[in-house]
Amino acid sequence: MLDPSWVFLSAVLGLVGSTRYAIATIAGTARPNLVTWVLWAAAPLIGFFAQLSARVGLPAVLTLAAGLGPLIVVVSAVVTRHGYSTIGPFDVVCAVIAVAALVVWVGFDAAPTAVIVAVGADAAAALPTIRKAWHDPDSENLLFYVLVGLGATITLLTLDSWAPSGWAFAVYMLSLSLLLVGIVFTRRRSALVRADHRP
Repeated sequence: MLDPSWVFLSAVLGLVGSTRYAIATIAGTARPNLVTWVLWAAAPLIGFFAQLSARVGLPAVLTLAAGLGPLIVVVSAVVTRHGYSTIGPFDVVCAVIAVAALVVWVGFDAAPTAVIVAVGADAAAALPTIRKAWHDPDSENLLFYVLVGLGATITLLTLDSWAPSGWAFAVYMLSLSLLLVGIVFTRRRSALVRADHRP
């Protein structure tokens, strides 16, 4: 087990990844799905306050960074108008599910339950970006997901209690990062192979 203070490195990695994503957004090489990123900012921040209520300690630092980072990306996308703002029925449904989960969270007195609901809301918000990464992998910044996954791994290695309110968000973030890294890497490689075989 790592010293709990390592969680600050996790937070820094996530914020560095978000800053790089924001820079790529400003440059126009990344196009964040605004439905996902707005909810990715909201759900972790709510989860962070729920973790504070549950007194999970330093692991909450990762959750705070997970909310602040997307907020930086949203601001960069809105200011530069480089966000992916074409919103279809799928995006709307995912947003409604995510917002409904957050509304349900408000009705819970139990902070541990609130953390799980925040994870569910964040996962629903991720669906439009997962779909976008599949169809347009070049619109994503791969390093962001690598750094977030590394940060989540470090946080998990610092845990001394395995109460769900402590580990749920970190496990979710690691799983989502692995999924998106896999999708973006595989789809980009597949596109290169197809390009090489064109006459």
